[in-house]
Amino acid sequence: MTAEPGVHSEPQAPTAPPPHGGGVHETLEAEKASFFRQPKAVWATAAASVFAFMGIGLVDPILPAIAQNLGATPSQVSLLFTSYFLVTAVMMLVTGWVSSRIGGKKTLLIGLALIVVFASLSGTSGSVTELISWRAGWGLGNSLFVATALAVIVGVASGGTSTAIILYEAALGLGLSLGPLAGALLGGWQWRMPFFGTATLMAIAFIAILATLPNTKPSAKKTRFRDPLLALGHSGLRSVAGSAFFYNFGFYTVLAFVPFILGMGAYGIGAVFFGWGVALALCSVFLAPQLQTRFGDVKVLAGTLAGLAIVLIGMAVSASFHAVPAVVVLTIIAGALLGVNNTVYTELAMGISDAPRPVASAGYNFVRWMGGALAPFIATWLGETFGAPVPFYASAGALVAAIAIALAGRKHVQEHEPAAV
Repeated sequence: MTAEPGVHSEPQAPTAPPPHGGGVHETLEAEKASFFRQPKAVWATAAASVFAFMGIGLVDPILPAIAQNLGATPSQVSLLFTSYFLVTAVMMLVTGWVSSRIGGKKTLLIGLALIVVFASLSGTSGSVTELISWRAGWGLGNSLFVATALAVIVGVASGGTSTAIILYEAALGLGLSLGPLAGALLGGWQWRMPFFGTATLMAIAFIAILATLPNTKPSAKKTRFRDPLLALGHSGLRSVAGSAFFYNFGFYTVLAFVPFILGMGAYGIGAVFFGWGVALALCSVFLAPQLQTRFGDVKVLAGTLAGLAIVLIGMAVSASFHAVPAVVVLTIIAGALLGVNNTVYTELAMGISDAPRPVASAGYNFVRWMGGALAPFIATWLGETFGAPVPFYASAGALVAAIAIALAGRKHVQEHEPAAV
């Protein structure tokens, strides 16, 4: 479900150089201090981002219940992810056009309002087809909100772009961890309740953004529909986006298919994916920056992607022997590796291209969310047709492709790495 960089941001003031003799240590200490000293608008936007990302994993614990209550197969239920991410991906090409004309705050509020409406309608669904349709509308609101949220945080936060990205990744990780927990607690009561719960949280977020975020003016330079696609002409951005496409295939195979092989109820699935999300959040915020500083982005990407491929192969073997405890442990380990990769991919997308940051990140997200759209259906179909281990082997193959693309474009990535690496 990796992070969605924004589509419009205000220009950043240059970061002041550290005092003479301060060096890297004082710079890092200053950034750590500034992380917690943020305007109310940043915390309101970050909190709303948490609620928005909760919507991704919210349905995870109730996937089997939805299939049972609506008389659907696992592959049909997986289309809840596909419709959501497909609309999100396509709308990445549109959100910049919208935000640059009406401003970031209005774009956020429209996105939140749409999520409230379509999340509520999802809870009233009488068939899986109807639910898939409402999730597509939910994806529309999600794209407008999350694609703009990072740009707003970057524009308002203190501490520079790196601090803003870590704040955003923290919100993403927290949302992904709390989503399954909320889905389990509410879904254990009644499978429709998580949808109404999300609508309530997003309504609260709407009020918070409305009250705390200053009005943002439309951009002086309007974004065109084709600009994100033109940005993909940059070799570095294209290689990062292509690698992220296959990476997301592995990411959403874990998220969408594992619930069907655990053999647990909503509470059990929710607990497993809460642990998965906590590992993802902690590693994205604390471990990823340490690894990047020490080894550089290329080595971190290649190493964690290879580790994730090994984990997926382990899941395939465990699934073939119905070793559920092993699948649970490997799912949480996968969360840790996914958290590191999320941060690395987001930072590369935000800085590797010579195109304006919001435009480049919109093009990147268009490509990577396509991976998230395809994976849930393909994985569950492979599982239904050929057996539970096959989706994991296929996803491990996708991660090998992600590694190959990242290594092929390493010269573009290394140009943007700190000299300390």
